[in-house]
Amino acid sequence: MNAHIVTILLSLVAVTLSAEHGFHSVQTYKSQQLTPFIPGSEYRVHQHDRPQPPRIEAGAHVSQAAPADAEILFDGSTLEQFNPSKWKIVDGNLVAGPGGLQSKKAYGDLQMHLEWRTPDPKLALKKPNNMGNNGLKLMGHYEIQIFDSYTCRIYADGSAGAVYAQTPPAVNVCRKPGEWQTFDIYFTAPVFENEKLVQPGYVTVLHNGVFIHHNTEILGKTAHKKEQVYVPHAARMPFYFAGHGSPVEFRNIWIRDLDE
Repeated sequence: MNAHIVTILLSLVAVTLSAEHGFHSVQTYKSQQLTPFIPGSEYRVHQHDRPQPPRIEAGAHVSQAAPADAEILFDGSTLEQFNPSKWKIVDGNLVAGPGGLQSKKAYGDLQMHLEWRTPDPKLALKKPNNMGNNGLKLMGHYEIQIFDSYTCRIYADGSAGAVYAQTPPAVNVCRKPGEWQTFDIYFTAPVFENEKLVQPGYVTVLHNGVFIHHNTEILGKTAHKKEQVYVPHAARMPFYFAGHGSPVEFRNIWIRDLDE
């Protein structure tokens, strides 16, 4: 086959996964494509045979109250901290709708807490790549993936907690669909001078209280199947929840602005 011809294979395979895989579904989503190599890595973006993060069981769920200096972004009562969208509040929870959800305020370095849960997998049987699919795009550019990685095996750099299309989480600590999960995110924004990158961004993430990233370097703007490169931007930018059509729910979202 000509090396310059890009081939795409999307397949839904009905198989019973063995215990070594650790997944809880008869569904496996694979994406195979001659995508760009990830900078500094032997793997391509979304390479389907990249090793999966090992699964560990999460401890008991603990909902963390916001500290006194935190900005409360969502407490179940209002979306006034976000720009208008088609997302809705249902029974005190924020339910993802069509399109995304962007913060009104811009941020640089930050600490952020959010709680999320994925829907019944039966809602995604016809779209296995959309099982609980969402994501937090820091500064609107750098996505921490939200996905039902308890149920569905997707490419490693698209699993829950991945720096999307770049770095998989150190472990898969997903809970069952319908159970609340937590992200605690500590983000250092990239620095640009004269339209050139002088310092990359870094992120530390705890998923359900477990470190899945520790000062992980962000390699550029995260993008599906594309080269990961930095695009110069302002020192402070709004963050964005990327809605992908799955009714993921959120609650208890708060943030500490580390630049103030």
